[in-house]
Amino acid sequence: MHVPDGFIDAPVSVAAGVLAAGAVAVSLRGARRELDERTAPLAGLVAAFIFAVQMLNFPVAAGTSGHLMGGALAAILVGPCTAVLCLSVVLLLQGIFFADGGLTALGVNITVMGVVTVVVAYAVFRLLTGLLPRTRRSATVSAFVAALVSVPASAAAFTLLYWIGGTTDIPIGKVFTAMVGVHVLIGIGEAVITGLTVGAVLAVRPDLVHGVQGSPAAPLKLRIDGELVDAPAATRDPEPARRSTRGFWITGLVSALLLAGFVSFYASADPDGLERVAADQGIDEKVAEHGAADSPLADYGVGDIANARLSGGLAGVIGVSATVVVGTGVFWVIRRREEEPGDAPHDRDHENA
Repeated sequence: MHVPDGFIDAPVSVAAGVLAAGAVAVSLRGARRELDERTAPLAGLVAAFIFAVQMLNFPVAAGTSGHLMGGALAAILVGPCTAVLCLSVVLLLQGIFFADGGLTALGVNITVMGVVTVVVAYAVFRLLTGLLPRTRRSATVSAFVAALVSVPASAAAFTLLYWIGGTTDIPIGKVFTAMVGVHVLIGIGEAVITGLTVGAVLAVRPDLVHGVQGSPAAPLKLRIDGELVDAPAATRDPEPARRSTRGFWITGLVSALLLAGFVSFYASADPDGLERVAADQGIDEKVAEHGAADSPLADYGVGDIANARLSGGLAGVIGVSATVVVGTGVFWVIRRREEEPGDAPHDRDHENA
């Protein structure tokens, strides 16, 4: 649901840009508490994986496709603040180099795809994991539901922005019904991808899933005076904090490269949910040409390569590589700032008190 230039007027686009900038600023500070020396490079990997999977449009209805937004997946794996930054990196690179999502609409896209999806999904996930038994299956189901809810929530957020600053005079009820309706279907695909991915990571490295704060297994119990009580934290098996993440990182990167470089060729060519609704409802009457339309990577193809399979695959590999480099660099800088002398542990504890 990448919003192009011309759908939303300038004042609302600017306001959305200010809101997005504020969310990024807050997330930069929050991410410093979520990241450590192991998870900083993994956050860059999550951004790259989302870039790759967003290239895999899947059919949801006749003539309509959808793709992963990734807010739920990122929030559950690396934390909500880091997730907002992951999505911001992906959307920025897509807009500048691949002409996907308008440049003047960048604030709109970060708001509806990178903020709303993250906030809604993480809130739903935490609510469900607090109510359900602490098991891997419950966490996977919670991830599925959180992702499912986040997509129509994002569509509703776009509809609200369009109601305030849409450039065409279309009855907002029709826009809302069409947008939410098709994005409920897309949300099912998002939920399946998110649930499978979170479940797979929980199976091999539950210590790397931020949303469950370690293994979702039930706490150990001790019998004292005939009653079962939770074991003190010091007596529980320590989490494998020192386990290397290199193998996991390499496997994830290779998977992302394969998805973007090979599997993406078989993705649906039908317009996505927003494009279909825009064409059907007339929202796209004043769509503007993308500012990066002349980019050599525009529309996820390398301009000088005639073979479509090779062109698209190479563009996908370039995109994944650029995202993992930029994302990892950003998160390492954030992590290094956390380790500066001015941010000593006792200072942070006092600040969080």
